[in-house]
Amino acid sequence: MSAIRVAILSIAALAGSALAIGAAAAPAKPALWSANISITPIGAHLVGNPNAKVRMVEYFSYTCSHCADFSKLGDLPLKAQYIDKGLVLFEYRNLVRDPVDMTAALLARCGTVGAFAGNHRAIFAAQPVWLDKVVKASDAQKTSWYQGTTGQRARKIAADTGLFAVMQKRGYTAAALNACLDSEVAQAEITGMTNIALNADRVRGTPAFFINGREAGVTAWPAVKTKLDAALKGS
Repeated sequence: MSAIRVAILSIAALAGSALAIGAAAAPAKPALWSANISITPIGAHLVGNPNAKVRMVEYFSYTCSHCADFSKLGDLPLKAQYIDKGLVLFEYRNLVRDPVDMTAALLARCGTVGAFAGNHRAIFAAQPVWLDKVVKASDAQKTSWYQGTTGQRARKIAADTGLFAVMQKRGYTAAALNACLDSEVAQAEITGMTNIALNADRVRGTPAFFINGREAGVTAWPAVKTKLDAALKGS
């Protein structure tokens, strides 16, 4: 074999290696865009394709029955038909209305970033049970919910309402849940999102949806779906 041919083959081999290295280094697109989850600077959970044509924000409250209805009817089709396909980038934002809502919001943030959506759905799915315990709580219990630090209040609420039990069924230990409730960072982020909702975005009720920066003015899944489809068509 000539020296020239050996040199050409060597260059080709090196080029092939470089291409292989470049391919391995390139970030892989997730099989489903719902696996792409991040935390925004204000502490909200952002799910989906960063380059999606439509960006949707939901302000929700865990003590809101209409929010639970949306979660029940809309979460899965929204994920399968829009987020997973890379069409919609979805952002979860808290609008906390009371200490019980704050407790649920803190618990929903337990675990990894990827655990949030499952925690969120589980808390809403169990809402009729734990919210009934809120209604039936004694005056002494309710008084204790307003005493002590935010974490101390939340631990009493979580125990009295059964929210602890909801999360323990998902595999969290009592120690892990207490740490979530005591997190001053999470408390501040949730309060900050609530202030943005009320003071900047002028939200007056939950759920509230913003599609590409404009309030949708609808709350039920079928109507939200119609708005999303219109946005995807450019109208």
